[in-house]
Amino acid sequence: MPTFETTARFDRDFKKLLPEERARFQDCVRKKFVPDAANGRFRPGLRVKPVQGVPLPTGARPVMEMTWAPDGRATWQYADEVRAGEPHIVWRRVGGHEIFDPGPA
Repeated sequence: MPTFETTARFDRDFKKLLPEERARFQDCVRKKFVPDAANGRFRPGLRVKPVQGVPLPTGARPVMEMTWAPDGRATWQYADEVRAGEPHIVWRRVGGHEIFDPGPA
């Protein structure tokens, strides 16, 4: 099973979600994202793809996005394994399309 951590920005975004949005995101992560990340293949409905236009240092892993609702997006990134053989996910942002606006850090 994948391990994960969240950024401070993700935590702030998550608190802004409505309770039903939080529940929908968590349900999607639990029932779809985690099993897919564990087997290394994401179902088409999650629309997992690299975020365009994110500058990264050489060798850095790409920032990815997934869709969890019609206007629900989350960005994340693979990081070094915490538990051998299991992917480690860093959740970066969550919300609607506004999460793609770089804004202040």
